[in-house]
Amino acid sequence: MVMTVLVAAAILMGCTNLAVVMATYGDHNAPVGSIHVSGEVWCQDCFKPFNKFAQGDKPLKGVKVSLTCMDERSKVMYYNSDLTDEEGYYEMDVEKYVYGRELKANLCKVRLVSSPDPTCNVITDFAGGKSGVKLSQPTEVFGDTFKYKCRRFFFTTPMCEKPDTSASQENNNY
Repeated sequence: MVMTVLVAAAILMGCTNLAVVMATYGDHNAPVGSIHVSGEVWCQDCFKPFNKFAQGDKPLKGVKVSLTCMDERSKVMYYNSDLTDEEGYYEMDVEKYVYGRELKANLCKVRLVSSPDPTCNVITDFAGGKSGVKLSQPTEVFGDTFKYKCRRFFFTTPMCEKPDTSASQENNNY
């Protein structure tokens, strides 16, 4: 009789422990994984010599950077944004499965959105910040986490913005 009670108690404790583990760690059969995107945003002054221009001038705080992921039909499946810290650094984490559907990193783009700095708020396409950069090769893979480190993006000063010369020359009175 004592043996039966001990076996029953062990089974009950095992079920309780299993319930605690499942509540803590979730269902191991559920799809897991995440995509981690990070990078920096700096301000460049176009009046500096090229070697200083290419290296960047200063990090920008409060810049909005977005991550947009599409599905195979070119419909937006996921959107997120982050603001850079005082060192111009941003990072975003997203679960690899959204509403039961897998995000494909190669269908995701990172791009610049806006800068709060009135002296450096013109988006450049240097390193793809304006047009967006597709996630292609992860810089690090750890289990089901895929990390992507983007090249440094840049804003520049309004004085460096190119004028729009695409307008027709027919309207000139010269």
